[in-house]
Amino acid sequence: MPRLTKKLLEGSFRFPPEMDLPAYPDNLPERVIQFGEGNFLRAFVDWMFHRLNNSGQWGGRVVVVQPIADGLAGRLNEQDGLYTLALRGLQDGRPTEELSLIGVVSRALNAYSQWEEVLKCAENPTIEYLISNTTEAGISHDPADGPDLAPPASFPGKVTAYLYRRFRHFGGDAGKGMTVIPCELIDRNGDVLKKVVLRYAAEWKLPKEFAAWVEKNNLFLNTLVDRVVTGYPRDEAAVFAKRLGYEDGLLDTGENFHLWVIEGPARLAEKLPFTRIGLNVIWTDDMTPYRTRKVRILNGAHTASVPAAFLYGLDTVGEMMDDGITGRFVREAVYEEIIPACGLDKDMLKSFADAVVERFRNPFIKHYLLSILLNSASKFKNRVLPSILDHQRRLGRLPRRLVFGLAALAAVYRDGRINGAVLEARRAKGPFEMRDDLPVLEAMAAAWQLYDGTGAGARAVTAAVLANTALWGQDLNKVDGLTDLAAGYLHGICRDGMAAALAAVLDG
Repeated sequence: MPRLTKKLLEGSFRFPPEMDLPAYPDNLPERVIQFGEGNFLRAFVDWMFHRLNNSGQWGGRVVVVQPIADGLAGRLNEQDGLYTLALRGLQDGRPTEELSLIGVVSRALNAYSQWEEVLKCAENPTIEYLISNTTEAGISHDPADGPDLAPPASFPGKVTAYLYRRFRHFGGDAGKGMTVIPCELIDRNGDVLKKVVLRYAAEWKLPKEFAAWVEKNNLFLNTLVDRVVTGYPRDEAAVFAKRLGYEDGLLDTGENFHLWVIEGPARLAEKLPFTRIGLNVIWTDDMTPYRTRKVRILNGAHTASVPAAFLYGLDTVGEMMDDGITGRFVREAVYEEIIPACGLDKDMLKSFADAVVERFRNPFIKHYLLSILLNSASKFKNRVLPSILDHQRRLGRLPRRLVFGLAALAAVYRDGRINGAVLEARRAKGPFEMRDDLPVLEAMAAAWQLYDGTGAGARAVTAAVLANTALWGQDLNKVDGLTDLAAGYLHGICRDGMAAALAAVLDG
């Protein structure tokens, strides 16, 4: 079976008729430098540029930089930048699939063996966009970083060196600034990256004119990205190869839903006309409502529901949504408690929630509840607690399903034994390991020492958990009625089991 390379495109090879093939030449100018060659960017940003090229609305290619020592640059070059992307999900309740051969990547560079070639891209006037996804921890300051390293250790250090080469090559030309569009999942990612770049400029004693050029002539945009990307389908690789007729070591998979919110000037929407070809890209001067919507509905629904579903005996999000009890719990928590608490446009929230429910039911994605439980306590603080507090403030009562989710979260830590960085615990279905920050594990374990099987004991555990100001940022026992309501739910879970407790809260 042949390997995927340009020879297949240039020869008489027959691709599957449903496949979206590149309809653009491979000699288009390089217009984007992309730090990150992993599954997400290839299934998200590069797919969008491929769609733009095929529509005839853009005309450019992407230079991909492998920002860490080990990565996929070599394999990308072996396949001439080509890879297959399968996007699968539900649309109006029916399974759907989009199969594409992405040809927008011109070449891949390894920053650790080809740093000078990376810097030479800064001298190319047609490369005007810098895109990145180097994980949430990637946009951080490293005090040991320096301008003489080849390359600098941190991603912001690499960006600083790249922009400094561009500044010097073009003599500080105001028209040669870059548009920087980070995709890392941190709040106001563009602002954070710019701050670290300017910090390096000062620490490395680079000319003040350079810092002024970075400040005035380069755009650092804040973004919000949303698409579940499942990457290489190891269990289905042979099936895909038989269907495609070739082997692709970079085969990528993900859901069909996508959303890219970019906080930037309207003129960029014309230069990058994603919306003109129907892509779900939102250009805005304030991304706050969209972030609130995503964090509270998409992430919040996961975090509020998964502890109960896991203790109920389920293992995946799909199972949670298909079960009559837990599926109802998720839907009611979203539509009856989270949405009313947001204080945003109800139609916008409902349309997003409808998409979220369909995404949770995607039969092509196995999203394990135990992986979602990772660091659940801190996630609950950021994703669910604001909805609980806002619901009480706006509607004058506590949201009983979200508070039940808090009680279920506490119940996950019951009877656990700390072993290193994990809590060895048990549910009715069998043992499991709960992973969280060690102080959280220790605090939860200490709280459960107060439980004696009685309602008073459940209240003591609840009060200890809610009093953890290091975790919640406040003493939640001061929230009117929260301790008693959560304690009642926790006692019901411990006394009657999760199935009975869930039924009680839903019928309450």
